[in-house]
Formats: sequence, C-alpha cells, structure tokens
Amino acid sequence: MTKSLKKLYYSIGEVSKITGLKPHVLRYWESEFPMLSPMKNRAGNRVYREKELKLIQYIKYLLYEKKYTIDGAKKFLKEMKSKNMEMVDGEMTVGKVKNGVNENVIFVLRKVKKELVEILKVLERYNI
Repeated sequence: MTKSLKKLYYSIGEVSKITGLKPHVLRYWESEFPMLSPMKNRAGNRVYREKELKLIQYIKYLLYEKKYTIDGAKKFLKEMKSKNMEMVDGEMTVGKVKNGVNENVIFVLRKVKKELVEILKVLERYNI
C-alpha cells in the first residue's frame, strides 16, 4: 500500500507544469502581487509551498476565468485579506468561529442546502 506524499516545496518548473503557466508569468505575478512571495533556497531558486500554489491558482482563476485586470485582482485579494476571508475548495469563506462552529462550515452547508433545493425543484418538475 503506497501513499502519495504531498511535497513541501515545488520548483518554479513544477509549479509551471501544475498551473499551466510559463515561468516568466509566475515571476511577473510575484512583482505584481505582494502576497505571492516564494522563498528561495540556498542556490537562489524559488521554492513554492502549497499556499503559494493555491494562491497562484486563484490568481489565474481571477484573471483568466473571471476576467479581472491585474489591478482588479490585486484589489480583490487585498479586500479578501482585510475581511479575513479565505478560499476553501474554490469558494470564498470567512474563517471566524461563531457559536463554536467555524463559519466556513456554515457557508458550505448553506451552499449545499441551496443546491439540494435546486435539485428538488428539478425533480419535482419531472414528477420524480
């Protein structure tokens, strides 16, 4: 039984393959997005952690799918940080605890409930 281990650090080439972005784009984004700052190893090469990888994927989503400009994406990410928001499975959530329950859980459950109600409406239309 083999378990796949998550890497602690990724090279710029590995991140490039994972995200489908060219290394020069990743380096450019570092200059544009201050929160994207990978460490460098002894040789001076960039080493990306999981959190930078997720941030890169979210920036790509904002720029390529949501069609934000770089300035718009920077502003959006800054707002997100100021409101203590974070990404959970591609969705924005608030990471505070309310009545002993993390609001991330509440957010996800509300979303699931909404989707289930939509499914129920579809089933009712077909009398299933």
